[in-house]
Amino acid sequence: MLSNKIRVCQQPLLLRTIMSSSVARGPVGEAIERKLTSTFSPVHLEVRNESHMHNVPAGSETHFKVIVVSEKFKDARTPIARHRLVNATLKEEVAADGPVHALSIVALIPEKWQEKIDKGESVGPSPNCRGGDGSLPPKNK
Repeated sequence: MLSNKIRVCQQPLLLRTIMSSSVARGPVGEAIERKLTSTFSPVHLEVRNESHMHNVPAGSETHFKVIVVSEKFKDARTPIARHRLVNATLKEEVAADGPVHALSIVALIPEKWQEKIDKGESVGPSPNCRGGDGSLPPKNK
């Protein structure tokens, strides 16, 4: 899969990056990126559309993974507190009648992200779909 990657060096230790997993960005992925950027001013942001890994029609924007690294998470001491901040930011997208069916969140402070980088760790893709609950339209083959 092609990737679209923008890098702007603004900090000595970390790269300020905004990444997306595909060149063909849809309106949902763009809205997620815009809202997370505006709210958290991240030093690293990835918005991954993982819909292709699930039983949904081609081109869907229903399953996302976001990786957000921001100083604004310093006061949110637990992962669930950081997840709540991200979910609040994306409340329209993740609402029961919103376009996002599943959202995987990795939300870290810059120091924790740097520790992962120093250890050579990365955030891999979510696991493939195991069938779901049947609530989404069938995949086009």
